[in-house]
Amino acid sequence: MSDLFEASGLSQSGPRPLADRMRPTRLTDVVGQDHLLGPEGTLSRMLKTRTLGSLIFWGPPGTGKTTIARLLANETDLAFEQISAIFSGVSDLKKVFEAARARRLSGRATLLFVDEIHRFNRAQQDSFLPVMEDGTITLVGATTENPSFELNAALLSRSHVMTFHSLSAMAIEKLLARAEELEERKLPLDEEARRVLIRMADGDGRSSLTLAEDVWRAAGEEEVFDAERLQEIVQRRAPIYDKSADGHYNLISALHKSVRGSDPDAALYWFCRMLDGGEDPLYLARRLIRMAVEDIGLADPNALVQANAARDAYQMLGSPEGELALAQSVIYLATAPKSNGAYVAYKAAMRDAKSSGSLLPPKHILNAPTKLMKQEGYGDGYQYDHDAPDGFSGQDYFPEQMGRKTYYDPPQRGFERELRKRLEFWDKRRKERS
Repeated sequence: MSDLFEASGLSQSGPRPLADRMRPTRLTDVVGQDHLLGPEGTLSRMLKTRTLGSLIFWGPPGTGKTTIARLLANETDLAFEQISAIFSGVSDLKKVFEAARARRLSGRATLLFVDEIHRFNRAQQDSFLPVMEDGTITLVGATTENPSFELNAALLSRSHVMTFHSLSAMAIEKLLARAEELEERKLPLDEEARRVLIRMADGDGRSSLTLAEDVWRAAGEEEVFDAERLQEIVQRRAPIYDKSADGHYNLISALHKSVRGSDPDAALYWFCRMLDGGEDPLYLARRLIRMAVEDIGLADPNALVQANAARDAYQMLGSPEGELALAQSVIYLATAPKSNGAYVAYKAAMRDAKSSGSLLPPKHILNAPTKLMKQEGYGDGYQYDHDAPDGFSGQDYFPEQMGRKTYYDPPQRGFERELRKRLEFWDKRRKERS
């Protein structure tokens, strides 16, 4: 299968990284993507017909996207072309398309693999459409970003999105066993250190083999590393976390939902995952303030006070001391009684505000600083609530054409139990005086 290495511009002679030497030469050798390549996998079903449509491979690094694209070309007898959107421009695309057209005239179709396809702008993405439609190329694009947000709708409509999964611990263990077989030696790690190395790989097969190679380089004869020594040798692989990409939104969603679900332990875990990935603590502080008003609200009015105080403490102390204040806020919010009553009321009132037009307030609650306004009835019949029994007049303050609305419906939780009692008392008085 020398053409696979030629396609990538790599020679099989000379020293090559372990991950490259172990690149699968058959689809059956690919691990961790059984939902695509298993007996009932999506790609397996396509290959039974020996024809492919254009595909978008979406998934984290080191999950086999490039390898599978190469093998698909071989399985379907397509010429394989590979470009990277990071290093290619319009002129490069034109050359690839021209070569594919010439190849098509000689009777062979082309599979064009575009790595990091989301890096192409809208116009560049649109340039693929004509050559996809006339059969000049079968496009296989790879992306670590959500295609729904990063790729043109026209390109997506002509492609089938294949989701790649991070490799499981079992899949990475299988890769390490293959590496040991190829190297004809065991990894010099004790049982716990081996488990730590698998966790360090973070679902990335290529990274697991790179780590294994680092271990072999560092080990002396008969030396076996424990977990602590392993971490000293390979340092620590940074977790996959891009503050501008899906990882960012996935983790903040996990933190928010853990707080909403009153699980302080899970909330602390996701909070620390984001900090460890390099997230700005002040961004987390802002999100905690949002959680305090959206998911706790008046069930515990002190939640907002605590979230604001944590932000202020972080700004005063800085990192890492101030991060403890944020962690305390996470725990407080997760253990507070929950209510979205204020949030729901706000959204309902906003809908009516947008749809009701320019309705005027009832005249009795309008000030009348001029004689003309008094003649027009401004302020006529207004009752000063402090002079009324119970400090409550029961007047209506909605526009007359709109009628009375109810937006805020506090649940029987936390401080909102008391608010519900007040609202029920005022509603009773309003009915008595109407």
